[in-house]
Amino acid sequence: MKFVKHLAGAALALGLATSAMAQDKTKVGFIYVGPVGDGGWTYEHDKGRQAIEEAFGDAVETVYQESVPEGADAERAITQMALQGADLIFTTSFGYMDPTVNVAAKFPDVKFEHATGYKTADNVSTYSARFYEGRAIQGHIAGKMTKTNTIGYIASFPIPEVIRGINSAYIHAKKVNPDVQFKIIWAFTWFDPAKEADAATALIEQGADVILQHTDSTAPQAAAEKAGGVITFGQASDMSEYAPLPRVSSIIDDWGPYYVARTKAVMDGNWSTVQTWDGIGAGMVGIGEITDAVPADVKAEALAMKDAIASGEYHPFSGPLKKQDGSDWLAEGETADDGTLLGMDFYVEGLDGEIPN
Repeated sequence: MKFVKHLAGAALALGLATSAMAQDKTKVGFIYVGPVGDGGWTYEHDKGRQAIEEAFGDAVETVYQESVPEGADAERAITQMALQGADLIFTTSFGYMDPTVNVAAKFPDVKFEHATGYKTADNVSTYSARFYEGRAIQGHIAGKMTKTNTIGYIASFPIPEVIRGINSAYIHAKKVNPDVQFKIIWAFTWFDPAKEADAATALIEQGADVILQHTDSTAPQAAAEKAGGVITFGQASDMSEYAPLPRVSSIIDDWGPYYVARTKAVMDGNWSTVQTWDGIGAGMVGIGEITDAVPADVKAEALAMKDAIASGEYHPFSGPLKKQDGSDWLAEGETADDGTLLGMDFYVEGLDGEIPN
């Protein structure tokens, strides 16, 4: 009988120890707008989640929910993750902004990090990358390589992040090719391969021989490959399976170092609210290999621009620049301030069409 009691006591002690170990783990959650296999935006965020596991091993537990629609569904998913004991939650799409802030108010002991938004709280930080820096490089290559002088752009939603990207690409394409024109299709989705493929096909039928995208799947790459004679650029991820043509380079989002640093801050008890907006210089925006399909001189110019942006020597939004309506925006030698860029709601001079409401 004493032996049975001893076994029971040992089992109880082991159970308590296991429970304590589980409680000591830092639980980190992720809410994704697309599937982890999208090959683009969500794929790269999930690589960041894996970087946390690699950095901290058994000291952390990570969980995620993929393909969460923006809006009420997001608020439910974020709430559920908080209820399940997450210490830190990353919400990785612009449309999760208000749901994140709403849930954070109900869970003051949980830390929240929202990607690409601008609303903060005592337990809510924001982070984003200066994707427009990579768009400048893409625009330069696109302007040099187009033969039809028509560049197609698949846009997701009319938010400042996307408008900045269109403007940056156009400015730099126009600098090297005054005859270039942009045709823009608004897909109103981040990830929908069928819609993205249709948009790419429509742009190609309108004469575009270069396709840029601010959507997350590789469907535009596949459509360009099928059409032939069209070049593309990887979005958010390298999409190198389509190299050397049609994909001639890419913008790569590297979230891993940020995710590791913010997780460590929670583990160390010194997490605080920050607003982070990093680019090529800090390594958050990477430029994928520029393939040999790009002429050597154009490649050299693109890499020189990358280095100049990284060092701070060059800013993609440098004057003189006018707005679409012809009004002055930036004088010679002026560069855009972050406040204007973060709220950008206008096209630059030369772009056709209106920004949807």
